[in-house]
Amino acid sequence: MNAGTRVVFIGPGVMAESMIRGLLHQKALPPDHIVVSGPREERVKELQARYGVTPLVDNITAARQGDVVVLSVKPQTLLGKVLHELQGQIPEHALVLSIVAGVPIARIAAGLGHDKIVRAMPNTPGQIGQGITVWTASPTVSEEQKAMAREILAAMGEEIYMNDEDYLDMATALSGTGPAYVFLFMEALVDAGVHLGFPRRIAEKLVVQTVLGSAAYYKRVQGEVHLAHLRNQVTSPAGTTAAALYYLEKAGFRTAISRAVWAAYLRSKELGQTAQPSPPKE
Repeated sequence: MNAGTRVVFIGPGVMAESMIRGLLHQKALPPDHIVVSGPREERVKELQARYGVTPLVDNITAARQGDVVVLSVKPQTLLGKVLHELQGQIPEHALVLSIVAGVPIARIAAGLGHDKIVRAMPNTPGQIGQGITVWTASPTVSEEQKAMAREILAAMGEEIYMNDEDYLDMATALSGTGPAYVFLFMEALVDAGVHLGFPRRIAEKLVVQTVLGSAAYYKRVQGEVHLAHLRNQVTSPAGTTAAALYYLEKAGFRTAISRAVWAAYLRSKELGQTAQPSPPKE
C-alpha cells in the first residue's frame, strides 16, 4: 500500500482486530493510518491502547477519512443501520471492503451509493495469521485497489480471488464456518478419549497434535496424492481403523457433514436475500 493510505474499520470486532494486528505486524501501515469506529467507546479505546490506532464512535466521521473502508459488522447491523448511515458518505476514490457474511456486493453498493466494493469471507484462524479468505470485487475496482485488498486480506493468512461472487456464499459455508466443524470434531474426540480413561489434558494433547500433524502431512504431499490415499494408508484390513471408519460411515458421518455445509450455505444466501436496508428506529 502507498505510504499515505488510510484504512478505516467500521465495526471493532474480532476479525477487524485480526486484520489490524496483521497489518501492523507486517508493517503494511503505521498505527496512525488506521481508524476504528464502533458504538462502544470502551472497545475502540481498548484497540487504541493495544495497537495505537485512532478510535472513533462516529462512523460517518471515520468513513470520510478512509482510502479503504472495511465493513466488519454483523449482517443485521450492516443492513439495519450502517448502510443507511453511511449512504453517500464514502469518499469517491475509496475502496469498500466488506467481510459481512451473506451480503452481496449489489446490496452493499445500492445501500452506500458507492460502486467500488470488495466482498471477502475470512475465517477465525486469521486471528493468528493462519486463516484463508475467499474474495471477489465489483467491475469498477481498479487493479491497484485489488492489490490493496489482497495485502489487507493476506495479513490474516492465505487469500484466494474468485471472479464469480457465488463462490463467496460457498466459502462462507465451507471455510468460513469450517473451523466450527473442526472444533466440534476435536471436542468429540477429546470426550471419547476421556471416556476411554485418559485424563482430559492428555486427551486434548493427543487430539490437537493429531489434527495439526494430519493437516501438515497432507499439505506437504498436496497435489501428489488424494486424501483417500492417506486415509487408506492408516487403514489396515480388518484393523482398528477399519472398524472405526465402518461405524462412522454407517452412522452417516459424510452425509451429516455434507448436510451441515449445505445448511450453512442456504443460511448465507438467506442473510443476503431476506434482510433489507432500512433506517434505524427512532
